Amino acid sequence: MATTDTKLGGSKESSLQSEESVMSEESRMRSTGPVWSWESELTSIQHSLKFVLTLKDEFVCPVCRGVVLNPQQNSCGHIYCFHCLQGLLETSSSPACPVDGAVITPAEVFQDNCCKREISNLEVYCTNYPECTSVVTLHNLQEHLRSCPYEQLQCCNSGCRAALQRRYLQEHQTDTCPHRTEPCPHCQQLHRLSLIQDHVQSSCPEVEVDCPNGCSQKVPRHKLSEHSETCPEVPIDCSYKRFGCCVQGKRVKVKLHEDAAVNLHMLLVLRSNTHLEQQVEVLQEEALQRKQEVQTDSLLLAGLQKEIRPLLQQNGSHELIVSTAQRTLSRQQDALSTVQLEVQQVSRALGPGLEELEQLRKSLDAVIQEVSATEALKEHLGTLEENLKHHSGLLDLHAAQLNRNKQHLQELEATSYDGRLIWKIDDFRNRREAEVRGQPPCLSSVPFHTGRCGYKMAAKVYLNGDGEGRGTHLSLYVVLMPGDFDALLPWPFRQTVSLSVLDQSGAGNHRSLSFRPDQTSKSFQRPGAESVSNVAVGFSCFIPLNKLETPQNAVYISDDTLFVKVKVDMTGLEQL
Repeated sequence: MATTDTKLGGSKESSLQSEESVMSEESRMRSTGPVWSWESELTSIQHSLKFVLTLKDEFVCPVCRGVVLNPQQNSCGHIYCFHCLQGLLETSSSPACPVDGAVITPAEVFQDNCCKREISNLEVYCTNYPECTSVVTLHNLQEHLRSCPYEQLQCCNSGCRAALQRRYLQEHQTDTCPHRTEPCPHCQQLHRLSLIQDHVQSSCPEVEVDCPNGCSQKVPRHKLSEHSETCPEVPIDCSYKRFGCCVQGKRVKVKLHEDAAVNLHMLLVLRSNTHLEQQVEVLQEEALQRKQEVQTDSLLLAGLQKEIRPLLQQNGSHELIVSTAQRTLSRQQDALSTVQLEVQQVSRALGPGLEELEQLRKSLDAVIQEVSATEALKEHLGTLEENLKHHSGLLDLHAAQLNRNKQHLQELEATSYDGRLIWKIDDFRNRREAEVRGQPPCLSSVPFHTGRCGYKMAAKVYLNGDGEGRGTHLSLYVVLMPGDFDALLPWPFRQTVSLSVLDQSGAGNHRSLSFRPDQTSKSFQRPGAESVSNVAVGFSCFIPLNKLETPQNAVYISDDTLFVKVKVDMTGLEQL
């Protein structure tokens, strides 16, 4: 069943979720029971099942004509598959029973567990009948098929598309499948059967191959680089090349050359040694000369150090004297600057100061008189400020009372007393975009009453959705507010409430959902005198936004305006 059309929301705290449901917790669980795993697995084969006994008509879904899976019962007494009923609710605004045309109300649908147990214990033949003659109960069919030797399975070897019965599959995968893996006869690595030959010819490290240099030996592929170090056909230089021999050729020929030209090689080595000895003698002479120069420089450096030592001591004493003299000079310069500054200030003060002193004395009496007058004016100004604050406070009180009277008058003009509210919401798209950006997410209607002395209520709407419906649905709620006559009314609130989005095309295809109050919920108890209102109750997933803006057979938004209707069932409600 379409849980998005029946689940309630309206509070931000998880502890209040159950209090804001459309129905009680028990009825909500019955109307939204999940499809069990074994039933969902049977959905694809429910029309091909062969029962041992003829299937009763009451166990046949009137929608899909197959055996009922996860039965849901309507108030008319007929049962449907869970997914079939969900499809009816999602595709029709006024779903009806295919058997007798009775209206399907989501709040009255519940999961029929008794019928579910009977159906789950019905005996059926294996779907591989007549090859497999097993008879199992319906809820054990999938467990049987997981081990049935006649079940058709796909070969799991990569690239193989063959499908065989389970009893033949193992032999096929290991012995006859052209895509099976086999060990290489040389290196024992596993490869696909069709690729083993290519592996042997191109990359197997243990296969013996001909030497690439043309010798007669066969060498394992992974030892080719090691073999090249001893292969007689590899071109090399004579090992006496650094002594001057320029012979080159294949290893076997160069080895013969080295064995045959021993005398020549000895002469080359001797000539090279003679040249090296001459170079060594030259270097020794240069080293001896450098050693003598170093000794001479050392003696000269020692003499200079002896001469510099007394000079360094004298320099240290002179630096100390200079430093002391600089500090003394700096203090004297600071003192001199201070004295000069004081002299300049005294000079400036003595000249014009004497001339102005008499004028200052004359003007002092006038200043004293002006100060006295100023203090009197300050006292008078303080009195005027106190009077101004008093009058401003009175003006603010009158303005606040005027605003309250204006708001109360507007509410009295728009308030209804028959338990109905028609709420016009204009500028729909801008208001919804403001919600998306995080501006005031909730819109509230003017209050309405169930009578002159009845319950006081209001409607709330989230144009971009609230809770589970945020961003996908329009959320619609109703809230009980503190009223003047609450002490005379029966509590908790028991009246059925219907919420609607009105069709503006004239076809009357209004979108409506209703709920009966949960007597245990705090949302339907008498509002406290200190609270603004109770927690709102309604539908967090009232209608999908895509169906609201582009419905199939209705016009819910026209001229950027949406109409919402709230109706309270007045049956049994005694007017005071």
